[in-house]
Amino acid sequence: MRETAIALHRFGLGASGTEAPPGDPKAWLKAQLVRYEAKPAALSALPGTPRLIEMLVEARDDRRDRNAAAEQGGTDPMARSRDMPGPFRDLRDAYTAAVGARTQIALGTDTPFVERLVHFWSNHFAISIDKVSVLGFAGAFEFEAIRPHVLGRFADLLRVVERHPAMLLYLDQAESIGPDSPLAQRAANRGRTRGLNENLAREILELHTLGVRSGYGQEDVTEFARALTGWTIGGLARQPALRGPGPGFWFAAPIHQPGARTIMGKRYGQSGEAQAQAVLDDLAMHPATARHIATKLARHFAADDPPPALVARLEQAFLKSGGDLPTLYRVLIDSPETWTGPAKFRTPWEWSIAALRATGVRALPGPNAAGAFNQLGQSVWKPGSPAGYDDTAPSWAGPDALYRRVEVAQRIAQRTAPAIDARKLAGQIFPGALSAATSEALARAESGEQALALLLVSPEMMRR
Repeated sequence: MRETAIALHRFGLGASGTEAPPGDPKAWLKAQLVRYEAKPAALSALPGTPRLIEMLVEARDDRRDRNAAAEQGGTDPMARSRDMPGPFRDLRDAYTAAVGARTQIALGTDTPFVERLVHFWSNHFAISIDKVSVLGFAGAFEFEAIRPHVLGRFADLLRVVERHPAMLLYLDQAESIGPDSPLAQRAANRGRTRGLNENLAREILELHTLGVRSGYGQEDVTEFARALTGWTIGGLARQPALRGPGPGFWFAAPIHQPGARTIMGKRYGQSGEAQAQAVLDDLAMHPATARHIATKLARHFAADDPPPALVARLEQAFLKSGGDLPTLYRVLIDSPETWTGPAKFRTPWEWSIAALRATGVRALPGPNAAGAFNQLGQSVWKPGSPAGYDDTAPSWAGPDALYRRVEVAQRIAQRTAPAIDARKLAGQIFPGALSAATSEALARAESGEQALALLLVSPEMMRR
């Protein structure tokens, strides 16, 4: 029964009080790799990237017009630009709707293991709405780039992620221009300098593939950035030559840095878009990438301090399978370290979803969901850096963070307690894993509401 609880909570997103626990935990997890639905109904009404790009252009043009009008009227243009014009409100609404959809999927899914993997990869390839231009695109990034490829090859996931407009906007790739490109040369003739941006190249090497201290240097970053020039967003640029055939990823030849590149000792003589793609293909199967991905998966599913044997097993599976992700997931399921290691402390997102699944909540309005996760300290798609949210206990187990969970648990209990027997629910959602101390605390609770609130902040619910 303890394995059942681990499957539900460590691999999954928390147990539902209305569903019977799986009889064969490992078979239940593996079956999800077949049943997973990449585009559930909750996503059908959300705007896709082409429409979001149009909305961003509308918002940008509206702000420009408002600032021009403010200057003509003698008012402070910066003060006017800080207002939230209508089109930007539309992008904000797109974000909150996407948070609501993500939450609804997590609460109602019958493939919680794969949904956890979606969240894992979305955090691995982190973007952030801290950058206003990314605001409307964060949900589309997860739904369009991560979800359809979570059960494919790492190389294919990498290819799609690095081309998605959300990533290109977040890491300023749309502004990167080869110093010797035709457009840069024309600008130089007019006395203007158009420059290279290394953000995307650096984060691909440091965070998305090889990892830190893996043998690359600053010159490799710069050379990769030169290879990536031309990777931009169609429909966004004001210059006709760079506008592209339509909204979405577009390779703009006029801003690509000409010539061959040498990166980590290998020469890339391909032209155009194919040059950077050839680099990505090599990075996707590099031994350092295999170890980096293996370490992060082991940390997420086994322990904050990843077990070396599990890391080695995942690393070899990555290289032998050509980066086939389901092969890695099966290794996680079959490895003893994921079933016997110390419990992982839940992040605010994980705890909230587990608490809501346990109490039978199946959806939250987007604004409510976004506000709740913000209050708990883990706003959806808003990490503090491209490294994403941390995956270890010290980042989430502080006194203030725990107090916020207590407050949220009390609110959940107030709304759901009349229909729930917390003492019975505890045994259902933690089969064979409920401690005597928690059972005693629930038995001594003065009311059903207090008992449910105690269950939601119990050690069992805080860990997975």
